[in-house]
Amino acid sequence: MTSDRRIEPQFASAAERQVWQALRVQLPDTALLRTGQRVTDHSKDHEIDFLVAIEGAGVVCLEVKGGEVWHDGERWRRGDVDEIKDPVAQSRDACYALRRYVEDDHRWTQSRPRWDHMVVLPNVELPADFALPECPRWKVIDRTELDHMLEKIMHVLVNHQAERPSLSGAGLDELSEVLNGRGLPQRDVVSRGNAHEDAANVLTRQQCSILDAIRLLPRVEVRGGAGSGKTFLALEQARRLQKEGKRTALLCYSHGLASYLRRVTAGWHYKERPAYVGEFHSLGLKWGAPTGPEESERGPAAVQFWEVDLPAKMVELAQQLPPGQRFDAVVIDEAQDFATEWWTAVLAALRDPESGCVYAFNDEGQRVFDRFGAVPVQLIPILLEENLRNTVPIAETFKPLVGQKMRLRGGEGPDVRFVECGALEALGAADDQIDVLLEEGWRPEDLALLVIGSRHPEQVERQREGHEAYWDSFWDTEQVFYGHVLGFKGLERRAVVLALNDDANGDRVRERLYVGLSRARDQLVVCGDPDFIRDVGGPELARKLGL
Repeated sequence: MTSDRRIEPQFASAAERQVWQALRVQLPDTALLRTGQRVTDHSKDHEIDFLVAIEGAGVVCLEVKGGEVWHDGERWRRGDVDEIKDPVAQSRDACYALRRYVEDDHRWTQSRPRWDHMVVLPNVELPADFALPECPRWKVIDRTELDHMLEKIMHVLVNHQAERPSLSGAGLDELSEVLNGRGLPQRDVVSRGNAHEDAANVLTRQQCSILDAIRLLPRVEVRGGAGSGKTFLALEQARRLQKEGKRTALLCYSHGLASYLRRVTAGWHYKERPAYVGEFHSLGLKWGAPTGPEESERGPAAVQFWEVDLPAKMVELAQQLPPGQRFDAVVIDEAQDFATEWWTAVLAALRDPESGCVYAFNDEGQRVFDRFGAVPVQLIPILLEENLRNTVPIAETFKPLVGQKMRLRGGEGPDVRFVECGALEALGAADDQIDVLLEEGWRPEDLALLVIGSRHPEQVERQREGHEAYWDSFWDTEQVFYGHVLGFKGLERRAVVLALNDDANGDRVRERLYVGLSRARDQLVVCGDPDFIRDVGGPELARKLGL
């Protein structure tokens, strides 16, 4: 449907094009001309070949019938025998349906102006005495009258609808507005995010072909940069192994990722749900290992317990487990977080440490913890070289930090924003940007504020209630999530505000920056010091951020 007379629409017939060309020339500039106007009521769908609205006159609906059209006294026909739809009824019914639609719109304020319907037969010359009970001669335009269409239309609207008010200029504007529809869905950030998420999920599921390829390989390391779909593959591999009858453990290090893995697998069929899903250390506690100091403690005693003593105890406890409580397969997500001693415990958890299945999914660029982990067994490496989860502008930004080639397939999106501020002002600037994103239409559940240094006060407050309650807030649709990049690996949010509230001297700060820049799927806002970006990320990253 079109109303721009400078652009010729696509017509179903040469007859309609002929009528359009005549109307385009004859109608005044202020007149409204629409082609192919559709309207639907409870009885049927209608299509009006031409809708003409003229200020000072009214509205007329034209039905065009091309070819050799004739009437046998009972019905309309074309050519030798073909019966066609009654053009008078088509025009009349469509006109009434459209008039009802317009008058039912709250924006229409006019008393009913002049509405009428007509038939145009561009290839036929009618006798002067033509008449049907439902269609007098003056309601039909034949081939001899195409050059005088406006005159015929005005005759119908002015002379035969004189009891009705004419269409005012305001009425013409209202008609145009009403015909454009009401309550229409608008482009917004959430719908854009939904579309991107759907596309990313399709691409990620296509990655399962990799799992088909390694089906007969019992020990594999899958390497890939941020956004390559590693967590999805880890979940899917654990599901497949369990479904095959292998007792499977799905492990990770961080509370946040474990919360996500448990949430996803809880909805699976019981035959597909891994026998254990969660943190590596919690598995040891389940076996009866001591709880030890708080993980938040960073002293030598805490490090000794979590890095050395607990894994050693887990090896001892695993050896005492009945075979039925050990695992046939272990799947590890974010495996770069695992220390060497942990791997010994992982292998001890297998029924057959020599040949049991081990699948590790990792990204060395996200080794944010200052621990070294050497895998004591040989794993066949598989490389993921595509970014599927981040939009291209986001992936382009952190690409210099990935450490491997990546093809960007995540689709288009808005540019990454950089808010220049010092490290001390980064949290305040990030809070302001959260407000900006909410004003732009993002929902609280779409947003995360992440830091690379000291925790945000809101995160500190939520963590007072414990890890479980804190990570439940990740799923709270009424709240923005506040977190640290160290606990957010493997997770994502549609829109992320990253606060660079640290200097360039922190532990593994480059890796933290990489994690923070890669957590947003659709919109990324970075608040920090340009010198920090240059010192930590290098000149290429600074250039991609427009610095």
